[in-house]
Order: sequence, then C-alpha cells, then structure tokens
Amino acid sequence: MASRLNPYVNILDGRARPALEFYQSVLGGELSLSTFGEMGMEGPLADQIMHGQLETPAGFTLMGADAPPEMVPVTMGDNVSVSISGDAGDADAMRGWFTGLSEGGEVRQPLTQAPWGDEFGMFVDKFGINWMVNIAGSAG
Repeated sequence: MASRLNPYVNILDGRARPALEFYQSVLGGELSLSTFGEMGMEGPLADQIMHGQLETPAGFTLMGADAPPEMVPVTMGDNVSVSISGDAGDADAMRGWFTGLSEGGEVRQPLTQAPWGDEFGMFVDKFGINWMVNIAGSAG
C-alpha cells in the first residue's frame, strides 16, 4: 500500500457519529465506525466513536473521532482546514460538496473567482471544522 496523507478530525461534545454520517451523506462512500465500548471501555464514553473512517468514491479518506476532554484536549481554532481541490472537470461535484458540507455552518468566503484565477471558497461546518474548496481553471 502506498503512503497517504489524510485529515483526521476530532469532534467535540460526542458528535462524531452525526458528523461522520453527515460527511457521508454529502460525499458518499463507505463509513466504518468503532466505539470505545467495542474496544472494552465501559461507562458514558462506551457509545462514543473511538475511530471513524469514510472512504469516498472520489478517493477521499476522512477520519474522525469523538474527543472526550479527559482523553483528547481540543482547542477549536483556525489552525487546520480540510481542503478539497480539483480541476474544472470536477467543478459541479465540488460545488455540490461545498453547498452540502456548508449547510448549517458558516460560509466565510462564498465560491467565487480568487485573485489567482481559480474558484475558491471557505466555510466552517456545523461541527466546527474548517473547509476550503478550490476549483482550478473554472472561474472566468
């Protein structure tokens, strides 16, 4: 297997399952989820997601998990964004992903022509994750 780099998002407030299911509803693909309970943990965290992985038809891999504060300290901020980029041939799909993933979140930059000539937009989804979409060569 070749090496690959993919995003792993930590979701606050026990919302990893709905977040990953939401990403699957927009991006498609196969979602696998493992709970803390399946790994032997008991108590209130047993039903939370220890690891989730979404493999999409577009070849994306997105991983995520619940971030109980006693196990994974998470500070929400703007230091990391998930980026989807492609060319004009994928523009319709990418516009659809932008619209779907930003639903219920905050669009910080609508998809529009950027100074570098591409179509670009940014948003924070309803789970607090920052996203960027760049469609090369599609703006005119």
